[in-house]
Amino acid sequence: MMINAPPAGAHRFGVIALCGPPNAGKSTLLNQLVGEKISIVSRRPQTTRHRILGIKTLPRAQLVFVDTPGLHRDQTKNLNRVMHRTALQSLNEVDLIMFMIDDRGWTPRLTPLFQSVANHGAPIILLINKIDRLPDRRQLLPRIARAKEMHTFREIIPLSARRSGDAENLLATLTSILPAGEPGFPADQRTDRSRRFFAAELVREQLFRRLGRELPYASAVEVTKFQYQDEQLLQVAAIIWTERAGQKAIIIGRGGRQLKRIGQYARMQMQKSFAARVHLELWVKMRRGWADNAAQLRALGYMEDQ
Repeated sequence: MMINAPPAGAHRFGVIALCGPPNAGKSTLLNQLVGEKISIVSRRPQTTRHRILGIKTLPRAQLVFVDTPGLHRDQTKNLNRVMHRTALQSLNEVDLIMFMIDDRGWTPRLTPLFQSVANHGAPIILLINKIDRLPDRRQLLPRIARAKEMHTFREIIPLSARRSGDAENLLATLTSILPAGEPGFPADQRTDRSRRFFAAELVREQLFRRLGRELPYASAVEVTKFQYQDEQLLQVAAIIWTERAGQKAIIIGRGGRQLKRIGQYARMQMQKSFAARVHLELWVKMRRGWADNAAQLRALGYMEDQ
């Protein structure tokens, strides 16, 4: 599918999917492109579990970014299969796909993941992220050459998602590619997700940042209360669901100290995001097999009715 060049001076509008393997830096880039925190970030792979829209409105263009869960082949749990399917379904009816890899370049594990993306037919830009980790920029040349062997990309763009200047340059490139079209969202809208959704995500972000390697993947967060007492005070209550009693004990920690730290950092992030004082209450409960149960995944917001 080709994008026809719009008339000079025309307003541009397009939907751009951001996909790739876990931990490539997609959520970090989305936040840079939109200009505020839309997607939670941690150093652990598969932090993103939901499809999230990030909307960037410029004077003569509106770009709608679709941040997706990382594509991965390990689909032993129903949750993993749902995340993988969500990522692929997000590629339907987009104008452009950005496939992100990291500074290691094209590795064999990327080929089957990329093929599932390329089958959707939209033009693809390859982003080679984390180039600031390369000791010598000349190391990019063989990585770019290898990528050109795999596919005819619309563009191959090396960048660091952490650098705002790289995000600005990418915005300019994307805007020049998108078709003509009127804005699809109000100019002040930044995402399609609610504040209640982001409250749960900010708690889950702290689970990924504060806990051990495997434990965050066995947990989910359900916000049971999200209520403004007035313009200055927001009351939030949430349940952290886990699969086993031992996991529950680790999240709570000795004397409740671990849960207290998770709550403190999550509350700080909420106050920053929602511009209000936040009173946050957290509970930890056990729900065996929630990651394999379709009804529970739907209740927790991981499955949308078609």
